Amino acid sequence: MPRTLLITGPGGAGRTTVAAGTALAAARAGQRVLLLSADPAADPGTVPGLRFAGIDSGEEFRAELAALQERGASLIGMLGGRPLGAEEITELPGAEQFALLRALRRAAAAPATDLVVVDMPPLHQSVTALALPAQLRRYLARLLPAERQAARALRPVLAQLAGVPMPAQWLYEAAARWDEELAAVQAVVEAADTAVRVVAEPGAAADAALRAGLLGLALHQLPVTDLVANRLVPRDSADPWVAGLAARQDAFREEWSRDLRVLALPHTGGEPRGPGSPAALAGAGPLNPPAAPGRPRWAVEDRRAEDGVLVWAVPLPRARKSELDLIRRGDELLLAVGPHRRIVSLPSALRRCTVSGAALTDGVLRIRFTPDPQLWPRAH
Repeated sequence: MPRTLLITGPGGAGRTTVAAGTALAAARAGQRVLLLSADPAADPGTVPGLRFAGIDSGEEFRAELAALQERGASLIGMLGGRPLGAEEITELPGAEQFALLRALRRAAAAPATDLVVVDMPPLHQSVTALALPAQLRRYLARLLPAERQAARALRPVLAQLAGVPMPAQWLYEAAARWDEELAAVQAVVEAADTAVRVVAEPGAAADAALRAGLLGLALHQLPVTDLVANRLVPRDSADPWVAGLAARQDAFREEWSRDLRVLALPHTGGEPRGPGSPAALAGAGPLNPPAAPGRPRWAVEDRRAEDGVLVWAVPLPRARKSELDLIRRGDELLLAVGPHRRIVSLPSALRRCTVSGAALTDGVLRIRFTPDPQLWPRAH
């Protein structure tokens, strides 16, 4: 599987151009690169070692719906429905996310590829899209459990007793196909060689969007390699307005550098896109992709000897206590931070404990678990 570098950030900061510049810099360094983008402007043209693949969400949606109709033709006919013609199908909201995920799955199997650079949607949409595979697999497992398929021989009897038809076998087969496809995408998202590069133009609006987006990435354990501070104006300008803007940009860069490695790219004098922009950016700053840091671990610290508890450390940089929430449900923990939510399975040791408290210190949520005497092994 090739390495995957996901490029995202608040809108309007040159995310697409930086993605193209990153891919171009990697190709110039001798890597075989595949650049994925839904924006044709990201295509840098003919460059040795660099291939471009567009993401067409409309075409993807039409093809998927046509295939679904074909597989469910008998059920649609039984219900008196009429299949939609290809010319009638227009993509629905959310189709872009699924097209992106399918493109990620295909790119992971691309031959002769060392690096896949992905021009992602804006930061908040990227967090949602990258969390989808794991979330949808969980929904499928709850709504259409695989073990129910073993009871298909009983469905005619159950249908007579209940007076309603039981789910058709094709539904379970479709669920199995969806789960397999989602698992393949999830494997790419959670791979040790997958990382995120964030692009932002320093300013108050970008700072607010970054804080929320980086919290979402941290909650889903998606590693961020660095932050590209783009469109920086000259510090030594004689124009007081430009000099003031440069000072404000410097202040935000300093704040961001407390949590991330920050790369600096200058303002090119125009819109951060266009045929010449990727080449200009690739030559203007250190855009070569860094080594992937690996998926962040949520370490469990054994403090039973000192405090009688186990502590689960969850890094959440720049989180605020007022926006945190957690709920224990059986062997799972629902974590919420701001607009982001995630349900995670507890490590085996923590399943035999009760949640006894939590504290947020220095950007790390430390959840305390007290061993349950009824479940914890006793020393002899």
